[in-house]
Amino acid sequence: MKSDFLVIGTGIAGLSFALRAAQHGTVSIITKGKPMDSNTAWAQGGIAGVLPKGLREKGDSIEHHIDDTLDAGAGLCDEAAVRTILSEAGQTLEELITCGVDFDKEAGSHNAYSLGKEGGHSYRRILHAKDTTGREIAESLLEAAQLNENITFYEQHFAIDLITSRKLGTVSEDRVLGAYVLDESTGKVHRFRSDRVILATGGCGKVYLYTTNPDGSTGDGVAMAWRAGATIANMEFVQFHPTCFYNPAATGAKARSFLVSEAVRGEGGILRDENGDEFMKKYDDRKSLAPRDIVARAIDHEIKKTGAQCVYLDVTHKPEGFMQERFPHIYNTLLEFGLDCEKTPIPVVPAAHYQCGGVVTDTDGRTDIRGLFAIGEVACTGLHGANRLASNSLLEGHVVARRSLEKMLSLHPLDKPSPEAPDIPQWEYGDTAPPDELVVIYHNWDEIRRLMWDYVSIVRTSNRLDRAANRLSNLRREVRNFYWGHRVTSDILELRNLVATASLVVDCALRRHESRGIHYTLDFPQKDERHKKPTTLRRF
Repeated sequence: MKSDFLVIGTGIAGLSFALRAAQHGTVSIITKGKPMDSNTAWAQGGIAGVLPKGLREKGDSIEHHIDDTLDAGAGLCDEAAVRTILSEAGQTLEELITCGVDFDKEAGSHNAYSLGKEGGHSYRRILHAKDTTGREIAESLLEAAQLNENITFYEQHFAIDLITSRKLGTVSEDRVLGAYVLDESTGKVHRFRSDRVILATGGCGKVYLYTTNPDGSTGDGVAMAWRAGATIANMEFVQFHPTCFYNPAATGAKARSFLVSEAVRGEGGILRDENGDEFMKKYDDRKSLAPRDIVARAIDHEIKKTGAQCVYLDVTHKPEGFMQERFPHIYNTLLEFGLDCEKTPIPVVPAAHYQCGGVVTDTDGRTDIRGLFAIGEVACTGLHGANRLASNSLLEGHVVARRSLEKMLSLHPLDKPSPEAPDIPQWEYGDTAPPDELVVIYHNWDEIRRLMWDYVSIVRTSNRLDRAANRLSNLRREVRNFYWGHRVTSDILELRNLVATASLVVDCALRRHESRGIHYTLDFPQKDERHKKPTTLRRF
């Protein structure tokens, strides 16, 4: 298959890019599941951005949004990147509204948007669609993309590896040539040819035992970019959302990973311990609205100190019907699990939520491989630093998608012939057979996730990280043997990417001898300005 643009992923970043690119040429979109199986579709809270004067909260400004982002990022944000991305929020919000996204408005108003507030924000500046903002955005973009004749979707297609000139033995400038892709329905591996490849694969939440992410969040894009030789940075900064619904009787993925949006705290929800005491006032003056790293560590400390299984998010003091009106998805989902949150506090625990590091790019999405761009959660633009400010992620995905296309067309115009590409060989199946013992895959998968949760989660130590690194080294060898000895399947490919991404998280964490933002280690509990720089890794 050949196309002008190859997009891997169907969240806000991938779909936004595809819609723009389709105005200039043909677009192939690859997704290993269904198009709605993305972190975007699961996002509850909203999208942050300062609206024009007259529509924003009095006193707010882009400068205040920048200051809040820099503060949350704990000194590791790229300020130029922060300014660039946040200053384009108005354009992003206007485009999303034009595309059909129906953000909530104030009661009785036709043009005044209802603005939410989340942890770390000094003003109300979160646009939302009830508590299913991500789904509203994803559905609007997907509907437009599916109607576009220049866009072809390949569902149930798993991108195995990027094809680059370096991998094919060309000694000139390394550039991307496409990707090998598994058709999960047939088991066949196809060559997707394109000189313009966009990684928009999301994050790696499934590296951990407990996560708010969908099952497909296995770090595929980071792992592919790493194997292709792209620079990776700041993978030690995996953000844990403080309030994942704690349900020990859970039997399904939805019940085990159901997020209770930060916006609930923004609207007055209070974190309490098992005795009903408001414990966050001991940790930060902002109490329950402190940034996520502070709140997650506080909850972790309270649980370990008291031996409790969870803490509680209390909204029972809000007026009757408030949760049903403002957060209908959360209210009804909890009700399905037998909890009426307007009458009973919600049991919550932290869970892996967002990958702040990733493939190193500029604010135009460019990687250090010619023709390869990365946008959204898979990328590290410098916006988030050591900790992401709530609701900045959807904004970043859309802004950088727009900038990526503009840069890509200027560097690799469609009307200019591409350099002659070497022949791309067919996929070699060799003498491999389908895997005969799937229990090995499932065991390794479970071991990686438990290992990461026990040794590389909210609070770390050098000893725990060393243990994780040693065991992951053995697991990489086991997975590599399994990969080369059997016919590829989606299970094998996810396991391969999972162990690679987990190793990158640990390798970055071992190199940061300080505590900063999300990365907190008992052996180096303070910030150290000597380490005030990104942690970067390259394979070759």
